[in-house]
Amino acid sequence: MTDNKKKRLSMLDSIAAAGAGAGAGTPATSMMSSNRALRSARDAVDAHHVWEIDPTDVEDDRLSDRLDPSDVADLRASIEANGQTVPILVRRHPDQPNRYLLVYGRRRLEAIRSSDKLSKVRALIAHLDDSAALRAQVSENTARRDLSYIERALFAQELLETGFGTQAQVAEVLNATRSAVSMALSVARAVGSDLAQAIGPAHGIGRPRWEALVKDLTEGTPDRPRLIATAQQARDKAPEGTDPSTAAFEAVARALKRPNSTPRTPATPLQLGGQPAGTLRKSAKGLQLDLTLDPAFADWLEVNAQDVLDEIHQRWQEHG
Repeated sequence: MTDNKKKRLSMLDSIAAAGAGAGAGTPATSMMSSNRALRSARDAVDAHHVWEIDPTDVEDDRLSDRLDPSDVADLRASIEANGQTVPILVRRHPDQPNRYLLVYGRRRLEAIRSSDKLSKVRALIAHLDDSAALRAQVSENTARRDLSYIERALFAQELLETGFGTQAQVAEVLNATRSAVSMALSVARAVGSDLAQAIGPAHGIGRPRWEALVKDLTEGTPDRPRLIATAQQARDKAPEGTDPSTAAFEAVARALKRPNSTPRTPATPLQLGGQPAGTLRKSAKGLQLDLTLDPAFADWLEVNAQDVLDEIHQRWQEHG
């Protein structure tokens, strides 16, 4: 391997630790060697050189994995003063010549786009299909370990809903167990993207407190627009130097503790094979089914839920 090629591959290795410029001390090389998605991106890099391309020729159509992207002003000032030391990673657009799709390096790209002193962005060009590019994006971002719990939960949900793969495949690429992803998906669905966006990433809030929030959300009929407004007001009023999203989470949690919902009807216990399997509860909006199932059966039911519901509805129509 030539020295130039070694230098280019080492440069791609450093991208995983570059992010916002805050992860310079991360051992990127060892992370790269243990991560198949990033290793594939590294191997697919165009072997010629680091390119300088027009930032307007780069499209960013990737799934969003962040609720509250950081401001790029400091990064822009640093690049203007010292130059862009770490390239972004792009791939060629499949349909439009001389255009590119971003794989990762969004903040560096935005910093250069917003600069009136810089006209080119330095980029490595990799030959990746849609699936490989998405895996590289997921792996690079999660390897930095700075996505909050709710960001990871919402991202897992979006990966499933956009056909990235099965729950097991999502767990693999997020470097999590399938049960952890299953719990995170439950939180994401219960909170909802609207309320999660209003709250923000809340980096200091981990899984137990999000699950407690979900419990309070489901123990009644909360006024979601009011909760969203509460979160937004808390963010606006957060003292300087504090995390606005954490303040928003705390405000929503307090609002849910106040009596603001109608009493719930008693839950009907359900069994499978003579063992407790969950509860069924009727509310003004319909029925709420809460099941604790064998993981394999839960996976099957998730895939076949629509067919099962159609069958039950047909039986009701036939027999009343």
